[in-house]
Formats: sequence, C-alpha cells, structure tokens
Amino acid sequence: QVQLVESGGGLVQAGGSLRLSCAASGLTFSSYAMGWFRQAPGKERELLAAISWGGSTTRYADSVKGRFTISRDNAKATVHLQMNSLKPEDTAVYYCAAKSYRGTVSLGSGYGYWGQGTQVTVSS
Repeated sequence: QVQLVESGGGLVQAGGSLRLSCAASGLTFSSYAMGWFRQAPGKERELLAAISWGGSTTRYADSVKGRFTISRDNAKATVHLQMNSLKPEDTAVYYCAAKSYRGTVSLGSGYGYWGQGTQVTVSS
C-alpha cells in the first residue's frame, strides 16, 4: 500500500530554517505530483507548495513564496520542503501528499494519499 512518511519537523526560533522530507513507498513515484500542506489548530488545511511529477513545475502559496522551496528526488522517491525565515505563524502540522498525475497544470487539488504529518513549531 501507499505510504508517505514525513520527517524533519521540530522546534525552531523565528528566522530559523527547517528541512522537511517525505519518503514515499508503494507507488510509482515518478507518476505522482507531490504537495506539502499544513494545518494549524482551528484553521483549515492549506496547500503550501506543489511539484509536478518530473520536477519541472512548482507552485507556492503566497504566504510562503520566497521562503519555502519544494524539491523532489525521483530516484529516492522523496520530496523535500526547505523552509527558511520561519515565522511563528508557520507553526502547524505539516503533511505531504501525492496525486496520481503526470501533467503540470492541476497541482492545487486532487491529492489522494497523505502522510501522518510532522509538527513544526516556531517560537518568537
């Protein structure tokens, strides 16, 4: 079965950096678009960044544009989220997700597989 396992979360001071990783198994990774989402207490889950199956196309939410970078390694079936200049409002549970899709246009929705999440806490 498909498994997505996130790692790399933790506690960091404002202005610091973290790198999240998501290891995928049970799927043909190169046939899937990948996304990073987050959900803070009392808030809806939001898409932060997405990357197409081959890595040629990326999308970012305005809230993280210029601070976060998504990347993937198809040979290792992993996707990463480099997070710089972290702010207290970035505190949330972060999830990676996979979507069976070999296009580059519809990266914003339709994700069918989810990881268990990793907590990111940014202190002020």
